[in-house]
Amino acid sequence: MKNVQAVAAVIRQGDRIYAARRGYGAQKGGWEFPGGKIEARETPQQALAREIREELGIGITVGERLTTIEYDYPDFHLRMQCFWAAFCEGEPVLLEHEAARWLRAEELDTVPWCPADRTIIPLLKEKLTDS
Repeated sequence: MKNVQAVAAVIRQGDRIYAARRGYGAQKGGWEFPGGKIEARETPQQALAREIREELGIGITVGERLTTIEYDYPDFHLRMQCFWAAFCEGEPVLLEHEAARWLRAEELDTVPWCPADRTIIPLLKEKLTDS
């Protein structure tokens, strides 16, 4: 099985988390934390900053690693490092997504998450409730 190394930004603004609905691929229509694949010679943080600029046209500040998700899709194994992040430059533009929303802890279950992204929801609810 093919291994995919990826990163995701858990973009936080106060008590809300940014979620985006995929506009392409096998998971089209599913909600996710924006990000993508790590390219050769990139650190996870560099990959995340690049992916967010490509997907949303903005700059972010990458914070500490929140968790790493290991998930088996039918045709590949995903290892996705998830980092806290914040917008720091510009306003997001949906270049690869169909929609985006800010969700509070109690709203995280209101969208159909992509399978790998869904696994982090309990941790996010805990983190948002604790702060």
